[in-house]
Amino acid sequence: MTTTLVTGANKGLGLETTRRLIAAGHTVYAGMRDLAAGGAARKFGAIPVQLDVTDQDSVDKAIASLRELDVLINNAAIGGTSWGLDDLDIEAMRMVFETNVFGIVRVTQAALPLLQRSSHPVIVNVASGLGFPRALLDPDDDSFTGYMVPYASSKAAVITLTVQYAKNLPGMRINASDPGYTATDLNQHNGHQTVTEGTDATVALALLGPDGPTGEFHSRRSHITY
Repeated sequence: MTTTLVTGANKGLGLETTRRLIAAGHTVYAGMRDLAAGGAARKFGAIPVQLDVTDQDSVDKAIASLRELDVLINNAAIGGTSWGLDDLDIEAMRMVFETNVFGIVRVTQAALPLLQRSSHPVIVNVASGLGFPRALLDPDDDSFTGYMVPYASSKAAVITLTVQYAKNLPGMRINASDPGYTATDLNQHNGHQTVTEGTDATVALALLGPDGPTGEFHSRRSHITY
């Protein structure tokens, strides 16, 4: 049985990833800040675990509660408070990076000892096309109209983190996924994709075999090798 931890798993993309991986036969621990919000994850058969990626003590306790871990899905993320330059300041940047970037490092570093004991360890970092300069500059890409500085730059950092972790840990399959413009709370449900479509790349990467790619960026329709 494959044991998986999904962060930010109480709603949206994290909840749908949880549902799909349980359907694929995984035992899924659904990380969330508030266990009272875990009803939907429990209904799917997940095991909710209190996990705030911005709190080292919470992260350490959550990882310590696991006996084993094969797949880590770093999904937790926030959009932040700044959507342009008029409201941009250092605190807006710090808030987003604390969850979207530093949170991945906290959870991944804490989880590495368990993952290194797995016969087939996998890490998937949920990034975004907004973190990829080519997409930001392409008028035909959904990311082109995204002007938020904190969120986009945090996702660029996630992509770089993914590449560097993959280089440092060649025995693991470590990749980044792009959900695309998916209807979630993050965009007030304005995205044109469903959460199922938005989790296609994440789920596919979570199910990779030991000979699968590593250090890549995958969307529903394509992948990029760095």
